[in-house]
Amino acid sequence: MYDIDTRKQALALVAQGRSLSSVSKETGVSRASIRSWHERLEPRTRGFAPCVRCRFLPGPPDPADAYAHLLGLYLGDGYISQPRQHRVASLRITLDDSWPGVQQKAHAVLRAVFPENSICWARKPGCHDLKVYSKHLTCLFPQHGPGKKHERHIALQPWQQEIVKAHPWDFIRGLIHSDGSRITNWTTRLIGGERKRYEYPRYFFTNSSADIIGLFTDALDRVGVDWKPTNQSRTAQNISVARKASVALMDLHVGPKH
Repeated sequence: MYDIDTRKQALALVAQGRSLSSVSKETGVSRASIRSWHERLEPRTRGFAPCVRCRFLPGPPDPADAYAHLLGLYLGDGYISQPRQHRVASLRITLDDSWPGVQQKAHAVLRAVFPENSICWARKPGCHDLKVYSKHLTCLFPQHGPGKKHERHIALQPWQQEIVKAHPWDFIRGLIHSDGSRITNWTTRLIGGERKRYEYPRYFFTNSSADIIGLFTDALDRVGVDWKPTNQSRTAQNISVARKASVALMDLHVGPKH
């Protein structure tokens, strides 16, 4: 309802010690709006730090590399919900117990992005849910919405695009750790009249959302990794990275799950 200049003018008058009523009369801004802006700027002496996105002058999450990794995890295996028994939303990331290193890395990036929040581990058959509660989850992950991700449009906000552009490998790593894999394929070749087995590694990324697939391949293009789509089912799309130089890049920056 009010532009940035009006907000700055109102806050400057409040900073001079003016009452909310007098500032409201001079600027034409409601007392409630001025109070809300002032509370967002006012440093807190206890409790959680102000949200970097919904404060008066929004900024990017910090550290940006950890956020890029967490964004990849969220788009792959993450889900934001707000159960009735809780007053705030929760982010849940489900990760297979076969890869404890992936789980520990996910815990580390959650701790980095939410340093003042508790990170919960919830055991499930064959996997664990990592959960964090925050009323600002939808500020940090505006891709949240009703229904499944592959049933709605998924696009990054400009500030998220800048983070992914600056930290593409962290974003790729998060996506691979959630919905990707590194496998070893094999074939046979006739060498000197003798058929020999030949093995070669490749990376796969599988997701049911064409938008998320596009975000993944855009990031691969940015770092110079060759990719191609493979057989597509009715429910998911597969991206393969098989060229030797590209696999070497993926091994250097991502590596197999562990």
